[in-house]
Amino acid sequence: MKTGLIIPCYNEEKRLNVQAFVDFISQDNEYHLCFVNDGSKDKTVKVLRDIQQVNPTKVSIVDIKKNAGKAAAVRAGARYLYSKGNIQYIGFIDADLSTDFEDFGELLKTLKTNNELSFVFGSRAKNASEAIEKDKIRAIISKVINFLIVLILGLSISDTQCGAKVFRAALVPIMFEKNFFSRWLFDVEMFIRLKRHMGKAEVVKSIFEQPLKRWVHMEDSKLGLKDSLEIPYRLLSIWYNYNVKYAFYSNQTMTNAEPVVEIYGNKIPAMATAA
Repeated sequence: MKTGLIIPCYNEEKRLNVQAFVDFISQDNEYHLCFVNDGSKDKTVKVLRDIQQVNPTKVSIVDIKKNAGKAAAVRAGARYLYSKGNIQYIGFIDADLSTDFEDFGELLKTLKTNNELSFVFGSRAKNASEAIEKDKIRAIISKVINFLIVLILGLSISDTQCGAKVFRAALVPIMFEKNFFSRWLFDVEMFIRLKRHMGKAEVVKSIFEQPLKRWVHMEDSKLGLKDSLEIPYRLLSIWYNYNVKYAFYSNQTMTNAEPVVEIYGNKIPAMATAA
């Protein structure tokens, strides 16, 4: 069974390390890359199609026509890979490869070799390697944000927002059935949904936070300092939606419109409107 790896992309035409992806899909491995173009305004799709042509059987592209945020992009990729039927593990990393394939491979190895685990995620904070490069101001902000996240989740997690995660495909219906409230803090929502479905005790046994060996903050990161300062408010909004609002509307489904997408490579008609 294969591992599906989602790479959300937004205006990555000049940032994408094309050669790194080409080299990876040229190797003899069990990965299937799923690039998700999140309504890019540049020629990102063309760059992705060029990568796909190198090894079409190992690359799919989900093209979201209008920018919807990283949450929608990862969700679209996860649902598409799940619908393929031959994917056992699904994960995602950032397009800038701030977490590289080697580190992701270590996360996957941990998941594959421990049957009790369902979800393994990278951490830039927990016993982090000295090779982790992180902006000092962002590091301080991250600590404050993480303190708030721990209060909301009730789980002892050092770094929920690291962009490298992998989980068993069976979790897709639990974590990705409904739209996320947040465009960027969906990682927190993923843990909330897991905890609500499994219960705290079971979640604690099923997840594992693994220190990364290497992670580099890219200066052209899509999430700016201003966005980081707004996170406490957005976290409060998530808490409200999953606790106060959920208590009154738990039997109602979210009515957010699904994004319009087009899929390049190994098309699955059902996902054309359900991504």
